[in-house]
Amino acid sequence: MKDVASRAGVGLKTVSRVVNAEPGVTAETRRRVQEAIDALGFRRNDSARVLRKGRTATVGLILEDLADPFYGPLSRAVEEVARAHDTLLINGSSAHDASRERELALALCARRVDGLLVVPAGADHRYLEPELRAGIATVFVDRPARGIEADTVLTDNHGGARAGVAHLIAHGHRRIGYIGDVPGIHTSDERLRGYRTAMEEAGLPVRPDRVSLGSTTPQRVRRAAEEMLDGPDPVTALLTGNNRVTVTVVRVLAERQPHRPVALVGFDDFELADLLRPAVTVVAQDPAGLGRVAAQRLFARMDQAELEPSVVELPTRLVVRGSGELPPAD
Repeated sequence: MKDVASRAGVGLKTVSRVVNAEPGVTAETRRRVQEAIDALGFRRNDSARVLRKGRTATVGLILEDLADPFYGPLSRAVEEVARAHDTLLINGSSAHDASRERELALALCARRVDGLLVVPAGADHRYLEPELRAGIATVFVDRPARGIEADTVLTDNHGGARAGVAHLIAHGHRRIGYIGDVPGIHTSDERLRGYRTAMEEAGLPVRPDRVSLGSTTPQRVRRAAEEMLDGPDPVTALLTGNNRVTVTVVRVLAERQPHRPVALVGFDDFELADLLRPAVTVVAQDPAGLGRVAAQRLFARMDQAELEPSVVELPTRLVVRGSGELPPAD
């Protein structure tokens, strides 16, 4: 900074104001300082800035699976909010592993990120209590924390699944199956609860052979779908618990054409869903909204640590495209 100040013929404070985009510098002086910066290749020393301001200008985001299309818009929205606050975003993936989530979270905390956004894979988050007491702002996204009180931003999974099943019932279906994710995950449990609520409100039985929970691997989902679609009392409609399940079920139904048509509502939208025939009716979440609201809450907490923990639940939207409106064949 001394070299820049000497070359531009200004004081250190003026260089600091230009580097940090602060007011109080004329356009001509700003131009001279910028020319000196460019000529000398000056870069701000962020380590020194951290020591002075007490912040690292970084936040961490721990996702469940970086390869899952659902997390792309969520991550991008977080990044945009972070950029608006002159903050760098660091991404990591837990790969559905609770121990890896803990390892990543504590590694980010050890590097003194200012805040942490977590899509939880684990069932116990008390390991973060010392970090919260140390002042690292933390917000949980898509699923709540377990064992601690923390800011949380969720989707209305129960209401969305309930609306999807009610939609199928309104189109005449009574034998409706549900294929979901692993039990014990908040989103999976809430979507199953929504399915049960809609069935019970319509006076329809929830039969164990019409509910299948487990991994989202194509093999498991295919087996579950075929078991519900075959036999003497097959389902006439299906609600699928997430986009990965839906894609496998779409393949199963396509292979069975021109057999008896089966109605389908998928939870989560997915790429090309509107181009299939019939196009897939979905319960759409707002992953970008989840990321944006969670990031805004994180920065609010970084500014006001005394805020009471809050839970925000974003609504879903039923997108009608054709597959959920097929009438029962019998």
